[in-house]
Amino acid sequence: MICARCVLPESPPDIRLDTEGICNVCREEEKEKAGGDSRSLLETDFVRMLNQYRGRNRYDCLVMCSGGKDSTYSLYLMKKKYAMTPLAFTFDHGFETEDAMENVKNAVESLGVDFLFFKTDYMKDMFARMITSHSKAVLCHPCSIWYMQLTFEIAAQYGIPLIIAGWTKGQSTTQNVMTKCACNISSPEYISMSKATKVFLETLKDDSKYRYFPKSVEEVLTAARKRHKSTVLSPHWFLKTDPDEYTEILKREVGWKYPSLSYPAKSTNCYLNFLSVYFSLKHYGYTHYHVEMSKLVRANLMGREEALKALEINYDKALLDSIATKLNLRIE
Repeated sequence: MICARCVLPESPPDIRLDTEGICNVCREEEKEKAGGDSRSLLETDFVRMLNQYRGRNRYDCLVMCSGGKDSTYSLYLMKKKYAMTPLAFTFDHGFETEDAMENVKNAVESLGVDFLFFKTDYMKDMFARMITSHSKAVLCHPCSIWYMQLTFEIAAQYGIPLIIAGWTKGQSTTQNVMTKCACNISSPEYISMSKATKVFLETLKDDSKYRYFPKSVEEVLTAARKRHKSTVLSPHWFLKTDPDEYTEILKREVGWKYPSLSYPAKSTNCYLNFLSVYFSLKHYGYTHYHVEMSKLVRANLMGREEALKALEINYDKALLDSIATKLNLRIE
């Protein structure tokens, strides 16, 4: 059963449908709106924050660029619209797609920005262990934790005070710092997932390779506030530009292309994402993409039918097996 208002499926005990077929997450938002709607973030707010950091160092901002349309547009905006001096940063854990990397390459060359590429196999053993141990932790979550920690470290190394992300209002509806996959762990949609991730990461404490791996994004942010002092923002929180509109801008000006295969439809995600989706659906009946699109539906930024269409599975077991072989595994 799927919520009649958003696209979250019933998944007790965290997500429950009432007699009208509406989920508890939608009902909670109704109460919040009834209590008074806060002022929306404005582009003038964003520009004021950018002006605080402009010209303080060699680079004004570090842009997390995955090659997807949202992060690529963030890079485009920093360079073209806001006249900032960005350093583009891309992280590859061994599963980035050729299409995504081509988009990054085309963007940085077209925009003429400096580019830092970080590639590592550090996470592969962890991913394999998550699967073979039958953990219900979401594969994307430790990756997001590691990526966020690495981003803060890179910003600190180059003395960059501002980190720019491509996170949309589906991934965050406020200005709070959060990552695409490690969202508010206290919200119903993520309670079970976050607990499973924490339990799994606790099992690594006796492994010398991962002994000091952070247990949550909150741990990363706490450390970052003490040591790195970088502010994280996304222009998508402040702008109302339609994704189809800025996708056309990117196609025309930086040669951006949709990947040949990605999930959800019209997104750009790594190969490991397919395995993450497979196991999330198996363990919970939904993924963080269902959460993100449900937020967009509630905010009237995406139609419910459009979201349901985008969430349809567009890959088969053969693809999963081909990805699992990189971890020396096979999907049962």
